[in-house]
Amino acid sequence: MTLETIESEIEANVPGCVLEIVSNPSPSGQHSLRIDPAHAVAIATFLRDAEPLRLDYCSNVTGVDWPGKEISEKVKIKKLVDGVEQEVEEVRKTQTLGHLEVVYHLYSMEKKHGPVILRMSTEDRADRVHLPSLTPVWRSAEFQEREIFDLYGVIFDGHPDLRRILMWDGFQDHPMRRDYVEPDDFEYEPTPHDEVLERARQHRTIMGVQ
Repeated sequence: MTLETIESEIEANVPGCVLEIVSNPSPSGQHSLRIDPAHAVAIATFLRDAEPLRLDYCSNVTGVDWPGKEISEKVKIKKLVDGVEQEVEEVRKTQTLGHLEVVYHLYSMEKKHGPVILRMSTEDRADRVHLPSLTPVWRSAEFQEREIFDLYGVIFDGHPDLRRILMWDGFQDHPMRRDYVEPDDFEYEPTPHDEVLERARQHRTIMGVQ
């Protein structure tokens, strides 16, 4: 079944959903389907239960950080130049709003096909970082959504046990974000090596600690 057919089937069975096919220009050609968070659980349930799809296994869940960026484009406008109206070219700059993305790879163990790849995006990277958890549909997403929460900061509403899984309790920030800055000293380092020890020495010097 093509992704276009899957898209049509979802639209027919999940009223009001918003879908977009995202093309992949790489040789793998693994195109994906962006789904709207409001209908995500209903879409996931349909994909799991519907014949002939039966996408009963979520093999992988990954996070992506898309920071905001400045886009420059040349536009032609009319301006008065020495009293004469002329068409001139100007550079117009706009700032895009960054967001976080979660990607699910789905397979059917029963039908032996896949993957079908789903994407969901948060509204931004600051306060509106909530997405619905798909763990109630695919239990294998539980630890992977926790990892994305830990490393990227996506808050999965409806997750049964949303807490850090790699970093320790009390750790600040999210290390897989593209603008993450490592601290100059770690409160906890299980296997200190030369680089970490040197950073700790510099930190003590700055803080005036012997």
